[in-house]
Amino acid sequence: MDATRNQRTIAGPASVEGFGYWDGRDVRVEFRPAEVNTGIVFVRRDLDGCPRIGARIENRVETPRRTSLRSGGASVEMIEHIMAALAGLQIDNCEVCVDEAEMPGCDGSSLPFVQAIDPVGIVEQDAPRRRQVVSEVLRIGNDQSWVEAAPPTSDMMELEYRLDYGPQGPIGRQTFEILLSPQSFRTELAACRTFMLKSEADWLLAQGLGQRATCRDLLVFDSQGPIDNRLRFADECVRHKLVDMIGDLALAGRELVGRFRAYRSGHRLNAELVGALTAVADTVDPWRRCA
Repeated sequence: MDATRNQRTIAGPASVEGFGYWDGRDVRVEFRPAEVNTGIVFVRRDLDGCPRIGARIENRVETPRRTSLRSGGASVEMIEHIMAALAGLQIDNCEVCVDEAEMPGCDGSSLPFVQAIDPVGIVEQDAPRRRQVVSEVLRIGNDQSWVEAAPPTSDMMELEYRLDYGPQGPIGRQTFEILLSPQSFRTELAACRTFMLKSEADWLLAQGLGQRATCRDLLVFDSQGPIDNRLRFADECVRHKLVDMIGDLALAGRELVGRFRAYRSGHRLNAELVGALTAVADTVDPWRRCA
């Protein structure tokens, strides 16, 4: 099973503007082409010296309900939808220049980033993409929630997520599986949005968070379904969990080939799986990219 492809970057700059769901600050993201072996690097152009933060698992810091990175004194937050867009489109090298710590929530999906990048185009580079083929089953978690990597049955990333909010209620139980490719990401996953229960949204508002976001900026469910919004897919919630999973798995910094299954997993368990896979890879290939 050897389908190593060349690395890819974007053909020119692309940008997205919006505001952070958590802090409400306006933010502009500019995607820029990057050289071979750069990887995905966030650049805080609003800070002295424009510090660079590599999108790698060792830079991840635990933050509730989102994925954040820190390097030195600089950080970026809620990067998972950007990372999912880049990974889903198979973009390996890119500078993500930002002027705030928190990435724009936009509509709660990866679609605005895909729509910004697609018109610019993607170019192949003259170097192979590093890849890791899962060779044995590795599971993180317990009976209540878990995530698993297993050997592949194809030469692609195979993904499955089982969402379980119980048999009653507007979300219920949903399962979705997909073979990941740029085309399948665009058509089946990119548009799927962040979601939460109204009780969770009310709690966040009481803590002074998310004051600028409304039910039209993401999916908020009460007992009747999404408030002031409509689903793009009947199973949009479970599809969005796969978007988050793809973004988190991208912190491996290499193409992962295997079967990835999850049950009620979130960012923390996803990251623990990436850490375990990285440890396995480094025992075989101690060379590590230092972009």
